[in-house]
Amino acid sequence: MTSHQLAQLNIALPIEPLTSPRLAGFVAALDEINALADAAPGFVWRLQTEDGDATAVRAFDDDRLIVNMSVWISLDALADYAYRSGHVRVLRRRKEWFEAMGEAYQVLWWVPAGQLPTMADAEQRLAHLRTHGPTEYAFTFRTPFPAPAGAAPAGAAPAGAAPTAPAAAPTARDDWFCPA
Repeated sequence: MTSHQLAQLNIALPIEPLTSPRLAGFVAALDEINALADAAPGFVWRLQTEDGDATAVRAFDDDRLIVNMSVWISLDALADYAYRSGHVRVLRRRKEWFEAMGEAYQVLWWVPAGQLPTMADAEQRLAHLRTHGPTEYAFTFRTPFPAPAGAAPAGAAPAGAAPTAPAAAPTARDDWFCPA
């Protein structure tokens, strides 16, 4: 069993309220895409309300943003779901539904196995990524870092240790990646 699992957060700013006809295709796909994630190999957990999705979760002091946060057993498991499953069909349509974001809108980080990330932690990781770029603490698919060795806290390097080189990125098209 691995000592760490991969947490991910991505945020989006809908071009109109989720109740608008323009967002109907996105809203209609939520149940299917969430069920696909729940059944995906390597899926551990996803943030959701009693409605079964996270569209009502508010974060980043902006009521317009929607968030998606989940935990996976590995970077490859998340990449397989995000970029090599039926999820791609919805992902390709994101420009129809969401504003282009000028800064990072997705962040990855390692959590100890069995620990669920909090929204406060996710906000901190995304802020760190936006300020410092990809590091062991907060990174992207384009610049991933391997899980910490042993029982060290997620994102922490042993005292005096040299920075860990990024792991090889999963195969996917560059235009799917978060900027940063």
